[in-house]
Amino acid sequence: MQSSIQYTTDVLIIGSGASGLSLALRLGKIYNVIILTKDLVHESSTTYAQGGVAAVFDVTDSVDSHISDTLIAGAGICDFKSVEFIISNARHCLEWLINQGVVFDSKKLMNGGFCYKLAQEGGHSCRRILHSSDATGDTIERALVVRVKAHSRIRVIECCRAVEIITSFHLGLSGVRRVVGVYFWNLEKKEVELCRAKVVVLATGGASRVYQYSTNPAIASGDGIAMAWRAGCRVANLEFNQFHPTCLFHPKARNFLLTEALRGEGAYLCRQDGSRFMEDFDMRADLAPRDIVSRAINHEMKRLNVDCMYLNISHRSETFIRQNFPTIYDYLIKLDIDLTKQPIPIVPAAHYTCGGVVVDQKGRTDLEGLYAVGEVSYTGLHGANRLASNSLLECVVCAWSAAQDIQYRLPDIIHVSKLPSWNKNNSLTTYDVMQLQYKLHNLRVLMWENVGIIRSSKQLKFALNYINLIKTEINEYYSNYSISNDFLEVRNLVQVAELVVKSALRRKESRGLHFIVDYPEKQLEPHATILCP
Repeated sequence: MQSSIQYTTDVLIIGSGASGLSLALRLGKIYNVIILTKDLVHESSTTYAQGGVAAVFDVTDSVDSHISDTLIAGAGICDFKSVEFIISNARHCLEWLINQGVVFDSKKLMNGGFCYKLAQEGGHSCRRILHSSDATGDTIERALVVRVKAHSRIRVIECCRAVEIITSFHLGLSGVRRVVGVYFWNLEKKEVELCRAKVVVLATGGASRVYQYSTNPAIASGDGIAMAWRAGCRVANLEFNQFHPTCLFHPKARNFLLTEALRGEGAYLCRQDGSRFMEDFDMRADLAPRDIVSRAINHEMKRLNVDCMYLNISHRSETFIRQNFPTIYDYLIKLDIDLTKQPIPIVPAAHYTCGGVVVDQKGRTDLEGLYAVGEVSYTGLHGANRLASNSLLECVVCAWSAAQDIQYRLPDIIHVSKLPSWNKNNSLTTYDVMQLQYKLHNLRVLMWENVGIIRSSKQLKFALNYINLIKTEINEYYSNYSISNDFLEVRNLVQVAELVVKSALRRKESRGLHFIVDYPEKQLEPHATILCP
């Protein structure tokens, strides 16, 4: 099978969430941009973000306070310069979002003006979350998609999945190794196509779908992390996978998130008998950071040998609940659950990848011309645990920062004359496809049971041995057969799983989201876990 179509652009952005769309709009003023997305353009992790975006908009709040809360949640392993940079640039980047048409909830003041209705979430010392009811991510995504679709210099190619980063090494060019383009799989045509680009940006999101239970959409399969690693880029802190404490426990809705803003508005966690338990684990109780809350829920479930805990906001008025959480209320009613009258069954689920591809303050990776923004990247902002609503913030600030650098560097970059063709033969049989799906299911179960909220060295080594077996088979497939969407899914998730486990084995302590029973205490001198290809 040879590649048949070749595109050319100044900047190729892989991913269509908040970071990818923001970057495209900033660069589209000057350069030609292609956005490559593996589903429809609006299908991204951003779309499913309920809570909001953290930033200082209240006169009683301060940047220093936001920085402090972030560092505390990050359990001593955040990069201070990165935290300071991102949070100090939060407000003007959110004002840019507002200028793009994003409408956050606000209220009128007595003097005729208005102010934003700021929410509070776990780990924050005050109200600083801008939101659009309980569908903030969807509001941001929709506004940015409208702008992108109307832009003459931005082209969106949907239902196409990046396969591999093409570097100057593939062309036999001397000098500094740099990115020259990307191979991608057209899901509808079922063939590989190419895109030649001066700059490639990974905005592919995280890798939480490596776990059996996740709040993420199916697209969050670690593609960018896996591709960057294969291209020679370092990754960091992949042992820190955030498990959101409150995912709905229901057979018909295993991926539905119950936003942390519920607890910010008075919802509390309880056992089946209605008794509260978070006070037993942390003085901040239900507003403790996510790592603490998830472990507490996990502890109570195992102690009582039950399938779930409960989240209760029924003590608030029905009017308040329906006004502030309309999306959640409507969704739960369809499942015969009334948020205003009964506690909601919940369990923790894999939610956010705190580590990723190592980048600098401009979003630059180790490969010249390759950038990474958003959840796919490791900036040092999140440390060992992400503070709620700092994720969308990181997306828009780092997109702005990367755009500045790309605009500065692009004039000096020249396109290569031609990309090498893709040559793969032999098709996968129906049996092969079934085997790939079986391997993917087993991988996710393996990660959930052995590399979850609490892990041990023995479990991690067992997981790594199994992952190595699958990886050997996948490499054989890649060498001898044509690719498919199922194959690409397994290949990337196996690679990410290996990196997660190797990172976890390197950390000989329990910190933030990484709790290992062999090493329950924190080390005195914490540091990031960095893996080199």
